[in-house]
Amino acid sequence: MTPELATYPGYRFPAEIISHAVWLYHIFSLSLRDVELILAERGVSVTHESIRNWCLTFGGTFAGKLRRRRPKLGDTWHFDEVFLKINGVQHYLWRAVDQHGVVLDILVQSRRNATAAKRFFKRLLAGLKFKPSRIVTDGLRSYGVAQRELLPKVKHRTSRYLNNRAENSHRSTRRRERQMQRFKSPRQAQRFLSSHAMIYGHFRPQRHLMTAMQYRRARDKSFRVWWEETCVQSGW
Repeated sequence: MTPELATYPGYRFPAEIISHAVWLYHIFSLSLRDVELILAERGVSVTHESIRNWCLTFGGTFAGKLRRRRPKLGDTWHFDEVFLKINGVQHYLWRAVDQHGVVLDILVQSRRNATAAKRFFKRLLAGLKFKPSRIVTDGLRSYGVAQRELLPKVKHRTSRYLNNRAENSHRSTRRRERQMQRFKSPRQAQRFLSSHAMIYGHFRPQRHLMTAMQYRRARDKSFRVWWEETCVQSGW
């Protein structure tokens, strides 16, 4: 007897199809129409607008569940910021990762000053509920102001060469920004990138630090957690 597929209340498609569409959109540099085409090849007739709605509705929920399932985070945090052009206005994406490259949080802001740095630090500390033993930043002085006020006992190292982990973490953002032909609003950028950073990072372990067997086990675990948290069965 074939088991009944899990569903989400109010949605006619099974949870497996919805979670797979969200997975495709966030893991690969695909447009909504690309995802529509991939699903059509598998016999699923759904419009790109429905897929957009799925990603908006479930992307943040799935990301939040994966956030709670993250392994223990490191005690060295790397900070960096990169500019985003939104409707012709320059904004900044603030990002923090630990020494293992795991994204801790991101925040889109219109400023790159001490106030913006302190706002990002407060958001990060409130979300993680613990403090690092060391932070690493580039030469932006705003980080020093925020560190002295909010993390006075934490060691602060300033180096452009030791901050590659945070800088490399921006690459997936740049790819999606180009594919999406830039973000349309700060709210849209924050909403998408918060989900994208968590979902994309969940399936991107530090492969260069693993053996082939370790990577396969980590990959299998990533899929198992995804299936558990999105309430679907494996093997679709």
